[in-house]
Amino acid sequence: QVQLVESGGGQAQAGGSLRLSCAASGPTFSRRFMGWFRQVPGNEREFVAGISWTGGRIYYADSVKGRFFISRDGAKNTAYLQMNSLKPEDTALYYCAAAPDSLGTMRREVDYDYWGQGTQVTVSS
Repeated sequence: QVQLVESGGGQAQAGGSLRLSCAASGPTFSRRFMGWFRQVPGNEREFVAGISWTGGRIYYADSVKGRFFISRDGAKNTAYLQMNSLKPEDTALYYCAAAPDSLGTMRREVDYDYWGQGTQVTVSS
């Protein structure tokens, strides 16, 4: 079983940066695809970024491409989301998730079987 704990959320000014971390426990983290999603109250959870277990496949939502960067450290069992040039519309509860890796783009919630509890990101203008 995989357990995920996010950290690094908080408040930032527009144009600022934050780095989210997702610490994973469990024996299969290294073989799992890791994703970041976000959700605003009243809206569906949306895909933000994802990375394969080798790091060879990385995907981003168009809304964050060029501003957010996903990475992972197998030795630390941790995935990261570096968020730069933050905008007020990036305000959301951010979740990390783990999935059995496949050749898909892994942009759907149903692709993932483990989720963290979420960390709030608030960007002010």
